[in-house]
Amino acid sequence: MVLLHVKRGDESQFLLQAPGSTELEELTVQVTRVYNARLKVQRVCSEMEELAAHGIFLPPNMQGLTDDQIEELKLRDEWGEKCVPSGGSVFKKDDIGRRNGQAPNEKMKEVLKKTIEEARAIISKKQVEAGVCVTMEMVKDALDQLRGAVMIVYPMGLPPYDPIRMEFENKEDLSGTQAGLNVIEESEAQLWWAAKELRRTKKLSDYVGKNEKTKIIAKIQQRGQGAPAREPIISSAEQKQLMLYYHRRQEELKKLEENDDDSCLNSPWADNTALKRHFHGVKDIKWRPR
Repeated sequence: MVLLHVKRGDESQFLLQAPGSTELEELTVQVTRVYNARLKVQRVCSEMEELAAHGIFLPPNMQGLTDDQIEELKLRDEWGEKCVPSGGSVFKKDDIGRRNGQAPNEKMKEVLKKTIEEARAIISKKQVEAGVCVTMEMVKDALDQLRGAVMIVYPMGLPPYDPIRMEFENKEDLSGTQAGLNVIEESEAQLWWAAKELRRTKKLSDYVGKNEKTKIIAKIQQRGQGAPAREPIISSAEQKQLMLYYHRRQEELKKLEENDDDSCLNSPWADNTALKRHFHGVKDIKWRPR
């Protein structure tokens, strides 16, 4: 199995294994799906943190309005009356005005937070350092855990306009957002390795050979963005170690230069005629008048 270290730009994403005989059309789609699914988990986790802090989403026509404006316009949050978290709610106003402020109690909040941590650990970039490959099944499991935690706290379900529910139902609208720019369409995805585009019409072995123990750094890119930057010859950690070595070497040379003087030659132990004068009894003769 060829080990792919998938990156977006210079940033590590995840590890993935594939046989060398894999068609690159299939592999590109597989990598893109895992990449996009990880982004979905990240978005859900971020929104669930807000859910734990400030309760469910307000209706779109009530978001950003003050209490006086809502009362003046006679607007009503029907879903807010239905979606009461298990065990009751604790009011915590959302200063942004996106959520209704009816937050879950501490016990239910802890359920959400713990699940968020577990889901983030599954898709964490630290999995690369640990040598753990991420599969689509693992990402789906993380989403299922998040969905289950929301159902525990809100057994009646979330409002249809809540971004968490829309993410779970694949109805999210990311147009005009930064999150939308990070998503790569499967048909527009490209994989690059060693400054070469891995063309979908070929197999992985056409580029990396038949050695199934090969490890490569594959960069995922949106079509039309051009070739990604080459990998640096040495890593940032190695560069820091190299700079530290040269700094220490310069300090050592500086100390040697400071100690490179002949003042020590005036010391008694450096006098090569001291033994001769000792036997002649002419030690410590002073030539100046008393």
